[in-house]
Amino acid sequence: MALSYKARRRWSLIILLVGLPAYIVACVTVLNWLGRPSLWVELAVYVGLGIVWALPFRAVFRGIGREDPDKAPEDERDDG
Repeated sequence: MALSYKARRRWSLIILLVGLPAYIVACVTVLNWLGRPSLWVELAVYVGLGIVWALPFRAVFRGIGREDPDKAPEDERDDG
């Protein structure tokens, strides 16, 4: 079952405002538990985890920046 445009917009907002900060805190916490690696290893881990978090949510974020495809087109009026 595919999500509607409105549902995808709501879920994307929840994911960005709640899920992403929680994921960042979890990643930083796990990396601190492992000890402080070198700068390049740490950078590689953060870049890798930054890509990995978005992969499951690709379907939710796809097309969110565009106009609602289900919305009926408005009548074009000529005011002048």
